[in-house]
Amino acid sequence: MNKKLGIIQSRGLGDLYIALPIAGYYKDLGYDIHWPIAVDFMRTMTKTAPWVNWLPLEVDHRHYFYDWPKQELEKLGCDDILCLYQALSSLPELTERPEFQITKFDQIKYSEAGVPFLDKWKLKNYITRDNPAEHELIDKLNIDRSRPIALLHLEGSDYRAQFDTDTIPKEYRQIEVKMGVTDNLTDWLTIVELADIIICVDSVMANLIDQMQMTTGKDCYFIPRSHIQLTPVLGGNWIYLDPDDTTKNRIRIFK
Repeated sequence: MNKKLGIIQSRGLGDLYIALPIAGYYKDLGYDIHWPIAVDFMRTMTKTAPWVNWLPLEVDHRHYFYDWPKQELEKLGCDDILCLYQALSSLPELTERPEFQITKFDQIKYSEAGVPFLDKWKLKNYITRDNPAEHELIDKLNIDRSRPIALLHLEGSDYRAQFDTDTIPKEYRQIEVKMGVTDNLTDWLTIVELADIIICVDSVMANLIDQMQMTTGKDCYFIPRSHIQLTPVLGGNWIYLDPDDTTKNRIRIFK
């Protein structure tokens, strides 16, 4: 019987993709992976990474972030449990770790897990793509492959970037990634491969594109929205845009 590894990182969706190669690292070592996540992410993640034993977690649960996941993983008899949060108000000891002040939130997950940080960019080894669904989305959006494509993702979990789309040359077909168009974010990956320009706010789509190493040969633009510790490390060749006025105070930590 394989050893069991439990992971505590219940949300958000971008964090799940950031941490998925950590789970993959331990899967390759022979562990069975058990991972409680927000019920809203279950459909996407069970389709994307069916090798993980995903556990649905109601967001309104009183001890949603840490206590409930830990209890459930202990009930399952997990041999090891990893808490991958950078910080939690209920666990002040997380911010007392020596690496807290010198790492970004994605780096600290890998440090805590004992996994090489470069493994973050092995995401393509651990997701299952649905090629029929990806091409169905192309047909649904009526994409003319003879025109250059500018792919935009401007809306994060609690923020929409104010990007002037008039700056994009008129010959480009502008396509915006929106969650309601398909129920699985990875269904956009073929369109990502076709795109000539990619413009992403700091959110799950930027993480996915960067970790899948899909920036090569494209003009990629990143719109920051958070201060340095809450901004992921990007491995691809991104051009960093100046954030709009509504965001500047959020990313400034030295005043």
